[in-house]
Amino acid sequence: MKKIIAIIIILAIILGGMYVYKNNVINRNNITIQEIEKIESYMEQIYMWKEITKDALPCFEEINQADETWIWEVVKKNLEEYEIPISQIQEKAKEIFGGKFSKEFPKEGTKYITFNEENNLYYATGIELDQQADSFLLDKIEKTKQGYEVEIIEYLEDYSSLVGEEQKNYATIRNLEQEEIGKINPTNTEEETEFIKQNKNRFSKKKIILRLENEKLYVEKVYQE
Repeated sequence: MKKIIAIIIILAIILGGMYVYKNNVINRNNITIQEIEKIESYMEQIYMWKEITKDALPCFEEINQADETWIWEVVKKNLEEYEIPISQIQEKAKEIFGGKFSKEFPKEGTKYITFNEENNLYYATGIELDQQADSFLLDKIEKTKQGYEVEIIEYLEDYSSLVGEEQKNYATIRNLEQEEIGKINPTNTEEETEFIKQNKNRFSKKKIILRLENEKLYVEKVYQE
């Protein structure tokens, strides 16, 4: 529950703090706010939790080479029901990853999507999450012939100071190596966005190749800078 609250807070931070950035992107690259919002929305669909998938967004040369735990957890995260036939899982995977995606959901299920032989359905199981929100900030967006090349800054928001007997009104910003970068007011979206930008050299960065097809985005490649 604590992690869910943290996720809600971080999503609000990302959405609220992007206004100034979006206008800067438009001025530099002739990219509209609508395009940026579409990219951001898709990135939120595929960005996961490192304690479950080991990497919130793993690197891969093409989608069928991506870590399978991450693939099926992305699908599960975007399913609206918790009792699902295998066909629906497969359809959702195609919807998220596009026509180039060719992996088949394992009939025996996964660690977090279990098979029930009695009704021939799969069940999405609960996940224990920590108090660190796995977060990203869109840093650069460039148009390509096929879609976009997106650069993100990755970081962690540690909300452990907001729970317990001695609650404090700050969140700790860490890089992926768990190094503390600073403390911020979790309700001040502009302050957080500016803080991440000013300290961007202390955070990990990834580049994502997105394909635009029939007005829909699909991830093609992710690599570390």
